[in-house]
Amino acid sequence: MQSNDVDAAAVIGKEAAYFGVPWEDAYGYAQAIKVGDTIHVSGQLSHDEKGNLIAPASLDEAGKPAEFSKMEQQMRATYANAVKLLARFGATLDNVVEETLYVLDVDAAFTAAGKVRKEAYGTARPLCASNLIGVTRLAFPKQLIEITFKAVLSGAEAKPR
Repeated sequence: MQSNDVDAAAVIGKEAAYFGVPWEDAYGYAQAIKVGDTIHVSGQLSHDEKGNLIAPASLDEAGKPAEFSKMEQQMRATYANAVKLLARFGATLDNVVEETLYVLDVDAAFTAAGKVRKEAYGTARPLCASNLIGVTRLAFPKQLIEITFKAVLSGAEAKPR
């Protein structure tokens, strides 16, 4: 980060969270940013602590996902990564007010999302706005899903740590 970036972040009270995976430096971004009582979580995917994709999709000869049977596993791991990031700011999925799921196959995602979202949020009707958007590709060829989150902290949680 440049010194003027640090100064600007300090002025508006930005806090960042990282996983230490290779693409954070390669692309140049934070996994999550907290400003005031709001946490913006960048697109999460199903990676482990070293940046290896969990449940990667098999690829066809053209390098595109050949099937979408690993959607549920990838989705579950993606929510787990979001939980880790939110916890760094004293938040949980209960603080999430909006999520957007970017997927390569809407039908496979819709089928998996009902089950996985209910498990992740611990309720039959998660109290957050949710968008499911089909896209033609994601950052990594074997990736089937990416999820962004916006969370809001309550009064006690929003205080600087």
